[in-house]
Amino acid sequence: MSDDFEMIATDEARALGESLLLAAGYSEDHARTITDCVVRAQMDECHSHGLYRLISCLDLIERGKVDPAATPVVEDRAPAIVRVDARRGVSLAAFEAGLPVLTEKARQSGIAALAINNCFHFSALWPEVERIADEGLVAIAVTVSHAWVAPAGGSRPVFGTNPFSFGWPRPGKHPFVFDFATSAIARGDIELHRRMKLPLPEGTAIDADGEPTTDPDKAVEGAMLTFGGHKGSALSAMIELLAGPLIGDFTSAESIAFDDGAKVVPFHGELIIALDPASFLGQAASDNLKRGEALFEAVEGQGARLPAARRYRARARSEKAGAMPVRRNVLDELRVRAATLEIKTR
Repeated sequence: MSDDFEMIATDEARALGESLLLAAGYSEDHARTITDCVVRAQMDECHSHGLYRLISCLDLIERGKVDPAATPVVEDRAPAIVRVDARRGVSLAAFEAGLPVLTEKARQSGIAALAINNCFHFSALWPEVERIADEGLVAIAVTVSHAWVAPAGGSRPVFGTNPFSFGWPRPGKHPFVFDFATSAIARGDIELHRRMKLPLPEGTAIDADGEPTTDPDKAVEGAMLTFGGHKGSALSAMIELLAGPLIGDFTSAESIAFDDGAKVVPFHGELIIALDPASFLGQAASDNLKRGEALFEAVEGQGARLPAARRYRARARSEKAGAMPVRRNVLDELRVRAATLEIKTR
C-alpha cells in the first residue's frame, strides 16, 4: 500500500465518524446513517465518498445550513408514490424512513417511486440502489447537485454532476450495480485532486474563459464537462427534470443559488424508482433473472469487468482484514477536528 494511505479498523472508523457527528450536533439517527454510508463506501475503497465526506458534513453544520436534528416526514401520496420531506436534514435518514414504504408499494403495484424532498445530499447513489436490489427489486435513482457543469457546446455551468444509478438483483450474489455522474468526473474527485495537487484528466473541465484545463483550481473557477459530449448533456438535462420539477424540488442552478456562497453540499431532492420482477413475471421471475445471469456471464467470460466488481473485491478485503485504507491527509484532518471537539481518538 502507498505511504499516502493508512489502515484504520472498521470499528475505529465507525466510532470516529459517529463521535465527530454527535459532538458537532447531529442527532443519533443522522450520525448513524451518515457514518454507515461513509464507512461502507470506504470499505469499498470509494475514497471520494468515504470518510472524506465527513468533512463536508461537519462543514454543513458549522455553516448553519442543515437542521442536524431534523426528523423526516413520510407522506403516502398515491398507491405507487411515497414522498419523504427531509425537512432540511441530510438525505440518508429520509431514505431510511421511506425505504420500507417504497418496497411495500413496489411489491403491491409492481412499480413504485420515492421522492425525497428538502434534503442535503452528499453521498453516492449506489448504496441506496444496492439496498433495494438486496430486497429482490430493480432500482433506479437520480439526483441533481449544484450547477457546476456546462452543457455540451456551452461555457457556463447549468447542470449538476447529476448522477444516475441502477441496481439489479442477483440471488445469491452481490447485485449488479452502476452509479455514475453525468459529468466527466465526480466533484469529489476534483477536490481530492486539488488537495493532493494533482492534475485532472484531459477533457473533464474548462476554466473561467471556457478553455480546456487540467488545473483543479481553475476547474472550480470555470466549469466541469459532461461525459460523452451531447449524450451526457442530454442525460444530465433529463435528470434535472426528473429530480427537480417532477418532484417539486430544486434544479442544480436553484440549489447553488440557495447555497449563497456557503459552499456546502447541495440542497435539493432525489427520485428513486423500484420495480418488482415478481409482479411483472409471476412464476417466470426466477427463469428471467437467470437470463440476466447469462448476460453477465457473457460479459465476464471474455475478460470484461462488470460495474461494481472492483468495489465488491475491495469490500471483501476490508471485511477479511477488519480494516480499510484511508488517505492519510483525510485522517489527519478528521483527527484534528476530533481534537478541536475534544474527542479522544487512538
